[in-house]
Amino acid sequence: MNFVVSIVFSGAVVTLLVLIPWVGVGAFDLRVLFGIVIPYAAVITFFAGLVAKVIGWGRSPVPFRIPTTAGQQWSLPWIKANRVDNPKGNGGVVLRMIFEVLLFRSLFRNTRMEFRNGPRITYEFEKWLWLFGLLFHYAFLVIIIRHLRFFTEPIPFFVKLLENLDGFMQIGIAPLTGYQLPGLFLSGMVLLAAVGFLFLRRLLSAQIRHISLPGDYFPLFLIGAIGFTGILMRYLLKVDIVAVKELTMGLVSFHPTIPGGVGVLFYIHLFLVSVLFFYFPFSKLVHLGGVFLSPTRNLANNSRAVRHVNPWSYPVKTHTYDEYEEEFRDKMVEAGLPVEKAPEPEEEASEEETGEKE
Repeated sequence: MNFVVSIVFSGAVVTLLVLIPWVGVGAFDLRVLFGIVIPYAAVITFFAGLVAKVIGWGRSPVPFRIPTTAGQQWSLPWIKANRVDNPKGNGGVVLRMIFEVLLFRSLFRNTRMEFRNGPRITYEFEKWLWLFGLLFHYAFLVIIIRHLRFFTEPIPFFVKLLENLDGFMQIGIAPLTGYQLPGLFLSGMVLLAAVGFLFLRRLLSAQIRHISLPGDYFPLFLIGAIGFTGILMRYLLKVDIVAVKELTMGLVSFHPTIPGGVGVLFYIHLFLVSVLFFYFPFSKLVHLGGVFLSPTRNLANNSRAVRHVNPWSYPVKTHTYDEYEEEFRDKMVEAGLPVEKAPEPEEEASEEETGEKE
């Protein structure tokens, strides 16, 4: 039942996060706090925490070549090598990183082990995890780019183009108001669907459910709440877009202002986004930057061709076997132990003479 506790705890925390701006803005009118102070603090924490993480990873020693490989290593000319999954140079590493960052290649090759009747072990591809993971990240990216329209003036052409492509589907007429609803943004629906899949995967798989912690459920609930509040503002509970852009442009230009007409729902949405910024550098989500500094992905596998010496090795005095044998050769011979170099004849003769005198 630990997973139930984790789910309930994560859901309760996100619910509390929704109630904080609801009460703070709706009851106490703390618009400056939730509209200016907290967003600024969240952005500063995000960048400071991310830079600190990257610097910490950069300072971590990597004494060994530990690239993860999934193909034949380069060796002899007549043996075909896999230049992407087992690169021998920087060119192959760059190509592998491109596939990893843009297409999640390692996740595509991931397999799942299961016990079947018999019993026997089978390995199955995790293609659904790869697909929804890819959809989740690209939908999030599209949403971030679309939101640049609130922080730029004039709006860049690629933001308008992406917005038109993302919202080409028309829903129809609102049943209550009779107004034409705006175009449906596919990225928002895809994001919620991907979050739902990732949650159900943790819930329905016994192995994954067993190792899941509150830190695994909380970001799913938080991102889902952000997406849900955004959809509510666009399709059901309207907000003043002009006032919202006035607020966001004030934040970007460092001349913050709190315009009237912005509803509580927007402050809830903004507060949840700020919490995500606060949480990001200290969570598993920080793999956004970590993938570029992972020695399992950014190193060439050329250990057969190049001898890699640990640059952090402390210079210590060593005692080689030759030195050891030179020091204890006589005793090794007396004990009948094999030696690489036999004693010199003079030494043997002197030992025989010494024995005769005795």
